[in-house]
This record gives sequence, structure tokens and C-alpha cells, in this order.
Amino acid sequence: MKNLLSRTMSKKRWTIFIASFLVFAAAICFITFETTKKTVAMTIDGKRKVIKTHADTVGEILADMNINLHNHDYLSLPVETKVKDQLTVEWMPAKKVTVTVDGKKEEVWTTAGTIQEFVKEGDFGLHQYDQVEPNKDTKIYKDMNIVIKKAFPVTLNNGGKKKKVWSTSTTVGDFLKQQGIVLEELDRTNPETNQKVKPNDVIKVIRVKKVTDVVEEPLEYAVVTQKDSNLSMGEKKVIQHGQNGLVQKLYEVIKENGKEVSRSLVRKNILKDSKSKVVAVGSKSLTNQVSRGNMDTARELYVNSTAYTANCNGCSSRTATGINLNANPGIKLIAVDPRVIPLGSKVYVEGYGYAIAGDTGGAIRGNMIDVYFSSTSDAYRWGRRYVKIRILK
Repeated sequence: MKNLLSRTMSKKRWTIFIASFLVFAAAICFITFETTKKTVAMTIDGKRKVIKTHADTVGEILADMNINLHNHDYLSLPVETKVKDQLTVEWMPAKKVTVTVDGKKEEVWTTAGTIQEFVKEGDFGLHQYDQVEPNKDTKIYKDMNIVIKKAFPVTLNNGGKKKKVWSTSTTVGDFLKQQGIVLEELDRTNPETNQKVKPNDVIKVIRVKKVTDVVEEPLEYAVVTQKDSNLSMGEKKVIQHGQNGLVQKLYEVIKENGKEVSRSLVRKNILKDSKSKVVAVGSKSLTNQVSRGNMDTARELYVNSTAYTANCNGCSSRTATGINLNANPGIKLIAVDPRVIPLGSKVYVEGYGYAIAGDTGGAIRGNMIDVYFSSTSDAYRWGRRYVKIRILK
């Protein structure tokens, strides 16, 4: 019985010993496996992590992490690089984006993190005034649409003030918004706001203002004529002197870029009435006076005659006797040498009719007369003539 118990205890000790040894051996193997791993710092798509690996190359590390390397991806080290302890590896997957430059689309692979990084690494020839959408701080994502609008030079004439600017706008309206220009109600543009903007265009903003202008002006008096049979034809006499009044006029004035372009009268107010000038005009006919002369007592002589008008060179509309020819266009009158034919004489001229010797002339000497016509054509038709004249008493 004692021997049997001793053999049982001995088996148990061996079992415990073997089990302990196996555990110890496993622990030694595990520790050995872990302590032989290499530490690698991985930056994956911008996120940093530290891993321990038995991989021999960078490519094996990526395979262990189920990372499929694309041709356009960024990998800081070649896949054949041997793994060493404390190795640093960065992997950035490429993303396919669509880039539209001035309406032309292109698909591009990029590993840039933001729009700003993307345009820097790309060969787009960007100008400082070019516009990129979305904002440059926006992060790049798969199948993203990036729009680049190239700026072009434009001349802006804002209310008469010119300057050169750069624009990426498609229409005049968009361009004005980009420039921070606000149009007032009456303002207009050339070209119109819905027109397309092209390189080197001149965009004019015409500032239109409607203002009111109040002015006071003299109200000119009227001249009223009255016939007076007691005055000889051509004589005038002022019965009442005229006096100007005063009128206030209200104008609507349109100004473009500060310059007046139109003015229209809205209303007027009479502040002071004018006073008409009244003039008496003689209506006693000189021709009738001549015609009543005594033909029987007439003195006859032959003279050389020419013709003249009130407006010929060197002529005056008022005669030597004070007769206003313009006021009496139908009068019959001759210019004479007073030593031969006294001024004021009634005469009869062949081919002309009854007249009065009412004028003189520097070239009228001796038996010579100048016949008055109101019409230049009539004067030309008369020309030069040798005529008989009767001087009536």
C-alpha cells in the first residue's frame, strides 16, 4: 500500500514538471519572438502609428497591413528597402480629382493634402489674381472637382476714373460684384451687365444723377406797335417804355459722371410781370404824297441811273432823311445829288414810277440817281439806265 502511494505521487510530480516546462518554453519563445521584432514608425494617409514587425522589406510591411500600392501613391522609401529598427516610412494614397481650367477638364492623380498643396505641385502657371475653387485650405478628397479660373486684364472706367484690373468673371455683372461696385437705380454700364467679359475689355460704369435746378431769368418785355396816320411812313414814336419782368424756372437736370447731358423745364413761376413797350409807327404814305404832285409844273432832265438795296455793301437801312428802309420795304425812293435835285422832292422816274428824293450817296454826283429796290434781284434787273426824270413841285 505504501509503495503504491509513493508511485502515484511520483507521477504527479512529473506531470507538473512537464507542464511547467512547456509553459516556460512557450514563454521563452514568445518573449524571443516579440523581442526580435523591429520597431517601425508608419505615417499612413497623414496618420502616424508605430508598429513592430518581422517583415524584411517595406513592401512586406505594406502587404502585412493589406495596403495595395498604386502607381501614383507616395511612398517615402522604395518597397525593396530592408526593414531596420526605428525605420520611418510614410505612405500617402493618390486620389483622382477632376481639374477644370478655363472650361477645359482633365483627370489628375494627386497625393496633395489640400487644394493649396495641389496647385503648388501642379504645373498650372497660376497668377496671383487667378481664382481657385474650392478654397485653397480645403482638403483633397476622392473624385473632387477643382475649378481654376485664369485672370485676364480689364480696364475699369468707374464714373470717369480709369484703372487696370484683373478679372476672372464671365459677365459684366459678376465683374462689378468682384470689384465691389454697387450700381445705383439710374446708373448704367457699357457693355450691359449680362454681356460677357473678354480680355482687354473696357468696362464703363456711367453714374447717372437726376437733380433739380432752380434759376431766375428776366422776362423780356414785348414790343407793341400801333399805326399812327399823323406820322410819316417810317417814323416811330415811343408811347410807353418797356420793362422786363422776372420768371423763376424749375429744371430737371440729368448728369452723367458729373456732366450735364440734358435739361427739361418742369414748371415756371412769374415772380414779376413785364411791361410792354408801345411804339407808334407812321402810316402816312410818301408814295401817295408824291403821286399828288403837279405834273404840269414838273422840271424834266435826263440822268444816269443805278440801283441799290438797303443791304448792299456800303449801304445803310436808314436814309439821309431818316427813313427806315427795312420798315418800309415797299417805298419808292431815289438817292440824288442835292445840288441838282433837292432832298424831299417829289419825282417821277420813267420805268420806276413816283418816288421821293430821300437819300444821298458818295458816288452820286451831278445828273445821276440811285434807285431803291427792296429786292436784290430787282436791283440787278434795273442795272444801269439813262432815264428821264420829272421833278414835281
